[in-house]
Amino acid sequence: MKYIKLGDLEVSRIGLGAMSMSAAYTGAGTDDAESIRTIHRALDLGVTLIDTAEVYGPYANEELVGRALKRRREGVVLATKFGFMSHTGREGGIDSSPANIRIAVEGSLRRLDTDCIDLYYQHRVDPDTPIEDTVAALAELVAEGKIRHIGLSEAGAETIRRAHAVHPVAALQSEYSLWTRDPEPGVLPLLRELGIGFVPYSPLGHGFLTGQIRSTDDFDDTDWRKNNPRFTGENFQHNLRLADEVRAVADEVGGTPAQVALAWLLAQGDDIAPIPGTKRVERVEENIAADGIVLTAEQIEKLDQLPAAAGDHHDEAGMRLLGR
Repeated sequence: MKYIKLGDLEVSRIGLGAMSMSAAYTGAGTDDAESIRTIHRALDLGVTLIDTAEVYGPYANEELVGRALKRRREGVVLATKFGFMSHTGREGGIDSSPANIRIAVEGSLRRLDTDCIDLYYQHRVDPDTPIEDTVAALAELVAEGKIRHIGLSEAGAETIRRAHAVHPVAALQSEYSLWTRDPEPGVLPLLRELGIGFVPYSPLGHGFLTGQIRSTDDFDDTDWRKNNPRFTGENFQHNLRLADEVRAVADEVGGTPAQVALAWLLAQGDDIAPIPGTKRVERVEENIAADGIVLTAEQIEKLDQLPAAAGDHHDEAGMRLLGR
């Protein structure tokens, strides 16, 4: 496993997203023992970045990660998020007020069974709280030793710049993959200007880029992809062709589509640490092996030229929360 820097924070080049172990996807929460084995296997293979959030469950995923790291906390860069839930009674859930942050961090520390969170992200930008106020509150937590580094998620370029002016931001976490390339024009250049690392979530397109999803019939009613525009109707059929193109490159390199999708992301820079999510040992082994896949310039160009995915990557309400 190779390691990179997110700001001043060193992490494994590939991390592990834990959300699907407890929430949002078919089978979530049905086999915590396998999920814990998956986290342990990731650590054995050199992964240091483990990502969760209070809203996953809610709370269940942080508790699961806390149990998994019970005797393996040392050397782990533990990341979690706040702000998608309000503990102050605010309607609508989005709440990054200083008062809410104080309540949220104590809950996360307790559930994760740790005395310090290594990377604490604002989950979505709160339009009702100036980002300067949010980051100032987080800076106080850094000074108190409750968190080590500050992160943002799905923030727009101007918000990132304003936040970083108050206190250094270590990382931005946003969706980025072969079928979601929104950060490329404005956000990625800004991150590099400011020395902020980038953590792509859903680097496998919510599983679509693995080539394993040919129908949504196997999704249960709790799976958020059932209503995701890219998984429905004509969009789904269009996007199957994109996944097939990724598989063609995988056949050339002797890897899997998932490994090619991750290798393409890793080729975008040494300041990028994707966090593919899984709840199975075999999948975490497959994903981490992508660190050894080297794509040729021609293969990277071929992938670069893939057509855009059809449909938005979140529903209408979710899209309104992005890039603010």
